[in-house]
Amino acid sequence: MNLSEYRDYCLSKKGVTEETPFGPDTLVFKVLGKMFSATDLILFESINLKYPTEVIDELREAYPGVLPGYHMNKKHWNTILMDGSIPDKLICQWIDISYDLVVEGLPQSLKSKLM
Repeated sequence: MNLSEYRDYCLSKKGVTEETPFGPDTLVFKVLGKMFSATDLILFESINLKYPTEVIDELREAYPGVLPGYHMNKKHWNTILMDGSIPDKLICQWIDISYDLVVEGLPQSLKSKLM
């Protein structure tokens, strides 16, 4: 997966916007104002994704390319190395999980905007 494919996949989800709140080199994807993914625009070496806390350690143990979230709360976020070691299909599934977790945590008034 390259940066363009990653960007297109994230933006294909309902209610998603892209921003650069941490500076011009860091691209952040948000659903109704809440972040669900981020990456470095220059190198695209990794992406950050939210993951369920009860299984986050299992994912890190199963895949060497999954690390505790860089500059993130390591209890909730993973850094996924974009080195080709993880299939694109799996990365897309993990993006879906991150998006869904963030949507799940939104107030009902915001969730209704996604219907």
